[in-house]
Amino acid sequence: MKSTYRALAYLIAAGVALQAASVALGFFTIIHEVEDGRVMSAGYDYDSNLGIILHRIGGLGIIPLSAIALLVVSFFVNVPGAVRRAAAVIGLVILQIALVFAAFMSASVGALHGLNALALLLAAIWAGWRISHPTPVDHGEVVAVEDQTATSR
Repeated sequence: MKSTYRALAYLIAAGVALQAASVALGFFTIIHEVEDGRVMSAGYDYDSNLGIILHRIGGLGIIPLSAIALLVVSFFVNVPGAVRRAAAVIGLVILQIALVFAAFMSASVGALHGLNALALLLAAIWAGWRISHPTPVDHGEVVAVEDQTATSR
């Protein structure tokens, strides 16, 4: 289960990186269309923009489903803090989706969407890394550690 947890956490982190690439693709596609003489208006067909399509699929489908799976798996991983880190990841995913809808009301909220994506990236990497590197005491939860001071003489 640890390897599943780690794989899901790193899948989410990779998904966030791909989200950055896809939104850049979408944005630069629009710039090239404008440079080629196309006029952007309220009737712009976002469904013809590959970058925006990929960003929508990742952000409203793949990453949220992966975060839910991470949270479910976290209950079966016997590592202190695994549930808490998975809950943080899913909380940031929920905030990310909320910021999308808020950004349509105020464009400046889009900056928070980008900053939250960085927080989500770090939280997912942290969750994946910590599953393999637990500490004896993790935020107040004590883990049994073998006494390494025993002599074998």
